[in-house]
Amino acid sequence: MSAVPPPRPKVLMVSPMPEWDIAPMREAYDLIDLPADGPEGLGLVSEITALVTSGGRGADAALIEALPALELIAVYGVGYDKVDLAAAARCNVAVTNTPDVLTADVADMALALTLALARRIVDGDAFARSGAWRKESMPLTGSVSGRKIGIVGLGRIGEAIGRRFAGFDTEIGYWNRSPKPLSAWRALPTPSALAAWSDILVVAVAGGGDTVGLVDAATIAALGPDGLLVNISRGTTVDEAALIAALESGTIAGAGLDVFRNEPAIDPRFSRLGNVVLSPHQGSATVATRQAMGALVRANLAAHFAGEDLPTAVIRRLG
Repeated sequence: MSAVPPPRPKVLMVSPMPEWDIAPMREAYDLIDLPADGPEGLGLVSEITALVTSGGRGADAALIEALPALELIAVYGVGYDKVDLAAAARCNVAVTNTPDVLTADVADMALALTLALARRIVDGDAFARSGAWRKESMPLTGSVSGRKIGIVGLGRIGEAIGRRFAGFDTEIGYWNRSPKPLSAWRALPTPSALAAWSDILVVAVAGGGDTVGLVDAATIAALGPDGLLVNISRGTTVDEAALIAALESGTIAGAGLDVFRNEPAIDPRFSRLGNVVLSPHQGSATVATRQAMGALVRANLAAHFAGEDLPTAVIRRLG
């Protein structure tokens, strides 16, 4: 008689992933989609040992505690602020994410939004398409080269953003929660002081409770009427109501945004503003980066079930 193969680990899919990731995962694991009514709709909660989620969806305490056999939460993204880390630690659940592999593309997006905003690329496209160019010249735009660039949050992504802007002969300053003594760029003591110094403020700080509303109304106002704000971090890091008010009143000149507080149901007032460039959270949304992110999720799952060290652990299990 042939040996009966051991049962495949059951993995709960909280967020969708591309088929190029799903196909190899389906060969190794028993994938289970989270029902619309939550874990209560699952008939196998006692057998699910791993959970895959996105940075935007995360995993709250109720979901973690509803899965008694859960051992691993693998986040498809660098941000894990939507995962209840306290609940994960309390339930002895490991947490992983996908850092580094998306740094370049997110930093590129910060630069792209800045250029699109300052040079009015979207307006120029519409101007050329409409035929208005036959009748008149498009109004002059702003520059990026030679400006003062302030970066809120000098982690991996913030540093990558700074390196890109350095190629534009800019002066770079930053604010970071922890000192960066080896950085050659100018450190400012507060986000507000950084904004007052900057021509363009780029928000790259990590999400989470500590940074909610970090870029507040005073910080936004400190940019001044010619200042631009670019956010590629989390929608929660900027006081969105204050930002919209500043854009409507001309307190600042404009904003380039890849993230929003209630995405994808963003505040409808943004669509009525002519001084914003809006992007639907596309920072890491390239084929190459998403493939690399998926590979890292799979690597963390494989390492966990093989009893090996997790490649990118945020929290490790005890014992």
